[in-house]
Amino acid sequence: MTVQPIRLFADPVLRTAAEPVTDFDRELRGLVKSLQATLRAGSGRAGLAAPQIGVSLRVLVYELDGRSGHLVNPRIEASERRIVADEACLSAPGLWWPLERSYMVTARGRDMFGKPVTVRALGTLARVLQHEADHLDGVLFVDRLPEEEQERFFAANS
Repeated sequence: MTVQPIRLFADPVLRTAAEPVTDFDRELRGLVKSLQATLRAGSGRAGLAAPQIGVSLRVLVYELDGRSGHLVNPRIEASERRIVADEACLSAPGLWWPLERSYMVTARGRDMFGKPVTVRALGTLARVLQHEADHLDGVLFVDRLPEEEQERFFAANS
């Protein structure tokens, strides 16, 4: 269970769609444990996706308000109700930006042993799951901002 360095926005692994997990083996369990250790290694962290530690596999972990877990090969079903709230990313330290996301999601996937998992989430946890699932598709939260906000974001991040 090793804490890994978090890749920053410029790293190409963050712009690449991650591969589906096909082997639910010891290596996958080690990855989940490293993701969890890395997530817990800093304050204010709520979610982390495997590409953020340089592993291009569809795995994410989350921990917020007493709820924690992981999803392998997650699929997100988002509600139509949307809200705007500040969002940040461990791959862009110190930057927060208002972003519209679905208020409620149902996330379905598998656990590290291959058993089906369903997570229903509201509010901030729903936002975290959407954010981390985007990482698995090579999408950064700045990509979801309007063009003029993206320009402001990159100006602040350079």
